[in-house]
Amino acid sequence: MATSLRWTVADLEALPQPLDDTRYEIIDGELYVTTQPHLNHQVACTNVVAALHGWSERTGAGVVAVAPGIIFSLERAVAPDAVWFSKEHEPLIVGEDGKLHGAPELIIEVLSPGSTNRKRDQEIKLRLYSTQGVREYWIIDWQDRSVAVYRREQAVLQLAATLFETDVLESPLLPGFSCPVSRLFAGL
Repeated sequence: MATSLRWTVADLEALPQPLDDTRYEIIDGELYVTTQPHLNHQVACTNVVAALHGWSERTGAGVVAVAPGIIFSLERAVAPDAVWFSKEHEPLIVGEDGKLHGAPELIIEVLSPGSTNRKRDQEIKLRLYSTQGVREYWIIDWQDRSVAVYRREQAVLQLAATLFETDVLESPLLPGFSCPVSRLFAGL
């Protein structure tokens, strides 16, 4: 009888540290390996983090973090491009080990080219983040220069808007936050 291998967090910890920026994630026991993304991916990520960080600094409302590991369970450990969580929510999700063990209110992924990468962020991670209680999920597409905004409605993340460069990114989760979508693609 054949059995399929199910990866766990312990398996990841046993792997040698990569010499490059290889990122390992486990979703439902399946291992996903990605390499350093395109420069435009990094620029878009930097731009959204800068906008969120500036707003968070002004308001004192929360924390933005770049590529944190989130350990939802032994078979569900991911490293999204960026997250934001409120000061009130922080003690509920940050473990004694300093790692995230629960869902931040907002997760941001910047799409990388290729159907495998798109499926992972637009389907597999969307489903995971929805079941884990994420309140908002932004998928930034630097190639199309758009942002898909998913919000929790009736206990599931649903597409609330697709924004383009002429639009403004705002969120009921982040009162007073406002960022022209074009700013996310500055420098590309």
